[in-house]
Amino acid sequence: MSVTTQPGRPIPDNSKKRETVTGYLSRLGLRDRPAPTVAALTELHRRHLDAIPYENLAIMLGRPDSTDPGQTLARVAAGGNAGYCFHHNGAFELVLRDLGFAVERRFGQVWNKPEDRAVPELNHLVLLVTVDGRPWWPDLGLGDALRDPVEVIDGEIRQGPFRYEISGASAQGWTFRHDPAAGSFGYVDVRPASPAPADVAASHLMLSSPPDGRFTRVLVVQRRDDTGTGVLRGIRLQRIGDQPFTRDLTAYGDWRAALESMRVSLAGVTDGELRSLHARMLAAHEEWAAADGN
Repeated sequence: MSVTTQPGRPIPDNSKKRETVTGYLSRLGLRDRPAPTVAALTELHRRHLDAIPYENLAIMLGRPDSTDPGQTLARVAAGGNAGYCFHHNGAFELVLRDLGFAVERRFGQVWNKPEDRAVPELNHLVLLVTVDGRPWWPDLGLGDALRDPVEVIDGEIRQGPFRYEISGASAQGWTFRHDPAAGSFGYVDVRPASPAPADVAASHLMLSSPPDGRFTRVLVVQRRDDTGTGVLRGIRLQRIGDQPFTRDLTAYGDWRAALESMRVSLAGVTDGELRSLHARMLAAHEEWAAADGN
């Protein structure tokens, strides 16, 4: 595959932004600034997934964070949560550019069925990184999917217990098929358009606004590791991959402990807010179970 990338636009090299990137690297356990290599990209990707979960807690509490990448990076560097794909990948783009990587934004759409391709059409931010003329796709915002960045070429990908596939790879984009065993989304379509910050903000507003925003319906926390994924959806805690299990956390204390064990920051969140959210998720779960759940 031959991909023409747009020139990288490094964030201004001033002391404040350099300090923020340094804080981010420190949170990942890195003391030195890595060189822009595939090995470094992979290490950053893995360390980020280990340290910072995919979650929608702020949205579920009714105060969604801005998708401004600088604000997200500062929040993460200070020990806070990131959010979902727009936040994780947006902040990661700033870090990669500051480290000297050539990065291009791409339009992404996550879907399960053709009828899912609705509004907003842009529901995923994709990064394309070129190293030594080869296109790589890091993605910290897919929740339970990529553990490592992948080269954008057609073929099957094996990562831990999951099998993925990239097809149609060209300068016009590609399609990613998730492993059905993950029980998550089905596909990601990537297009050559480079979404502007205003495009991302507009889509985020739709995704994070009740009652129809897809991230406003249930709390979701996901952490991808070498052998699978930990998932908290509502009050249901699952392990998908090695040593799978499903456990419904009906007791508030167990549910809160699960959030903390998955490294969700609860700074600035009151116990009352968390108890209210747990009660909402418990009620929704019981309603679902009474209807057609198991």
